[in-house]
Amino acid sequence: MPRVRNSPATRRRRKKVLRRAKGYVGGRSKLFKTARETVDRAASYAYRDRKQRRRQFRRLWIIRIGAAARLHGISYNKFIHGLKTADIDLDRKTLAEIAISDPEAFGKLAELAREQVS
Repeated sequence: MPRVRNSPATRRRRKKVLRRAKGYVGGRSKLFKTARETVDRAASYAYRDRKQRRRQFRRLWIIRIGAAARLHGISYNKFIHGLKTADIDLDRKTLAEIAISDPEAFGKLAELAREQVS
């Protein structure tokens, strides 16, 4: 049987990896093997960190909501519980934005939550 060499596909595959490795230092951007290892590692870090970024933003929103709720004399968990029982469906991102940009509206929400909890 004749030997099959698939040069175009191999070249394309290698060029794709080397293009993604552009800007890396030394052999990481020039040598296929090390570039592939670095690109694979970078991709796994990117995947992991996209999830971590969401986690970190949620933590930030919770901190901001908690601080704003305490200014209005209610704890974070009672505030969230009060909103849930009042059937107010606002996510934490929106609540944090309201707490920063419109403290008066947040105060009304806190009052509503306090009434539901008490």
